Amino acid sequence: MKTTIGVFFGGRSTEHEISILSANQAMHAIDRDVYDVIPVYIAKDGLWYTGYDLFDIMSYRNLPALLKRCKRVYMRAERGDFNLYTVRKPWFGSGIVATLDVALPVLHGMNGEDGTFQGVLDTIGLPYAGCDTLASANGMDKITMKMILSSQGIPVVNYVWFTDKQWVATHDSLIERVETELTYPVIVKPSNLGSSIGISKAANRDELDTAVAEACKYASRIIVERMVQDMQEINCSVLGDCDDYETSVLEEPITADDFLTFEEKYGGGGGKKGAKGMAASLKKFPADLPEDITKRIQFLAGETFRVLSCHGVSRVDVMIEGTTGEIFVNEINTIPGSLSFYLWDNLGKGIDFTRLIDRLVKLALKRAADRERKVLSFDSNVLSMAGGAKGMKGVKGTKGAKRQ
Repeated sequence: MKTTIGVFFGGRSTEHEISILSANQAMHAIDRDVYDVIPVYIAKDGLWYTGYDLFDIMSYRNLPALLKRCKRVYMRAERGDFNLYTVRKPWFGSGIVATLDVALPVLHGMNGEDGTFQGVLDTIGLPYAGCDTLASANGMDKITMKMILSSQGIPVVNYVWFTDKQWVATHDSLIERVETELTYPVIVKPSNLGSSIGISKAANRDELDTAVAEACKYASRIIVERMVQDMQEINCSVLGDCDDYETSVLEEPITADDFLTFEEKYGGGGGKKGAKGMAASLKKFPADLPEDITKRIQFLAGETFRVLSCHGVSRVDVMIEGTTGEIFVNEINTIPGSLSFYLWDNLGKGIDFTRLIDRLVKLALKRAADRERKVLSFDSNVLSMAGGAKGMKGVKGTKGAKRQ
């Protein structure tokens, strides 16, 4: 009997279209002799759809027409119910469209990569590939991530963070803090977005104001970082779980600016012919680095994956400062573009996209089995114990309460 994989993609995110590209690549890489694949597209309004036409990337050019050919579906937030149900109930039958064995979330950005969707799957109990709710949330938020990494001795660049309301209320003091602790130029980012969305460089106060205003369009928490001089960006993927993982070969994205823009990541200029998503961006592959630097970056990528308790496949982006040779961890992508398959399908690693997804499914099922062995509840009822409500000190609103 085949294992049924539900591939979830799209979502209420600024990276919606990138998610479609990544998921389409993944769905076509899955071994159909082993797995049945159910595409579940989450539209920008949050509604769920499934249908055979979702496999065709060209269909998304006319999204309204595509969705008319698909079924609206949903899952019940009930433990152990792994069914996809049709919204339009049939006259006869249960309304079950498919029963899933495992989920493969390919949701980039907010409402998908940040732990919110993983929380839904945890509530249902459906095994899923990738990081769990906590690791996803910590990995997505750049501020929280840097706090955790720096506490564990993993190098990150100096930064200042604040909320959009703090920026308005204490504007002058925050500018002074940025100028004192970081100095110009700086990079301004929304705390919880990827794909270089909302990121700007600032070389003076006026540009800082403009950059923060841009970042505030996307997030309520803003991070300002010291700009690494003569920067060389290197990416490394990590596969496994936080107790047993391996690192990939390294790549160096090529950019014409001080940081990799959205267009450079996904526009495909100069990349592999026919490729889409991150696999299409211009890069040096493998990165031309001395062996000791390569091993250091792979070590830091693995440590980032470990201390954040990651799972599945992630991509860690680091920066080398050309003037000092220092290496800093920039961020982790817990659901990386194209699932970073191209970093495993080359140079002796021998893990093509099909095998990568097979590994992700097996990791998901193993984690689910491990969790089942943990104690999650006690066979007791506190309310039935002697004393009943009398033992609940400090509970207000019960004495003299009237039935409504």
